[in-house]
Amino acid sequence: MYDITPGLRERTFDTGEVQLHLIEAGPATGNPVLLLHGFPEFWFGWRSQIAPLAQAGYRVVVPDQRGYNLSEKPAAVSAYSIQHLVGDAVAIIEEAGGAVDLIGHDWGAAVAWHVAMRFPEKVRKLVILNVPHPAAMQAALRSSWKQRLRSGYILFFQIPWLPERLLGMNRAAGLMRLLKSSSRAGSFPGETLDLYRQAWLQPGAIAGMLAWYRAALRFSRQTFLGQRIAAPTLILWGEKDVALGCEMARMSLEWCDDGRLIGFPTASHWVQHDESEVVNQHLLQFLGGVP
Repeated sequence: MYDITPGLRERTFDTGEVQLHLIEAGPATGNPVLLLHGFPEFWFGWRSQIAPLAQAGYRVVVPDQRGYNLSEKPAAVSAYSIQHLVGDAVAIIEEAGGAVDLIGHDWGAAVAWHVAMRFPEKVRKLVILNVPHPAAMQAALRSSWKQRLRSGYILFFQIPWLPERLLGMNRAAGLMRLLKSSSRAGSFPGETLDLYRQAWLQPGAIAGMLAWYRAALRFSRQTFLGQRIAAPTLILWGEKDVALGCEMARMSLEWCDDGRLIGFPTASHWVQHDESEVVNQHLLQFLGGVP
């Protein structure tokens, strides 16, 4: 579906539950950095971050998460509960050496928060892009009608088969519109969207992607809401996010023992695309540059 850029390595990784498609870059002996994408992206969503991290000496590991692109796509919604998603990340971390610098965006950030809560020994440093700590999200949904309205699409995604049909029809035109309408102009150029479309049209991919949202409501008791984050944490937040309010970024700091928030006033939810160079500078500074 695409040519792997020179310097990137591609392989399949068995978590013990599913087969995941992995991209790696950088020296095999470098300190590992795990990048977790969200909806509706795939590993290519980190394209602007992979090379700078690899060139700084890190071993960069970027999976297609379960249900996405070339990774396995279980049919059962229960296979997408947070425990399974965390298990995938932990399996990668253990193979990488037992502890990583963990970076997540959107749903990948949700998984990253949970990994850092449940397995603090496996996270050296944590970087979160545009998703709040689960406890902050829950508090905002309880107290803010505005945030409930912003999150209303999650209820639409619970409907059987209809969201898949609407998002996937006309070669995933609905997903195309979603990205374009919620991002800064130019952040998703045509050639990038062509690759995204190929990932979305993989058999079972749209259903797998939506299963994350369905499992989040059906199996919410399996979430781990109230635990603090021990790892040093950097939160990068595009303040023009149409779905998630900035106040939740500030609330998330209350759950971090050592947290820092950097806002991007003109960036959208897709901050690593909108402000890739500045985001990369913050990542390298926070992680410590060359290990």
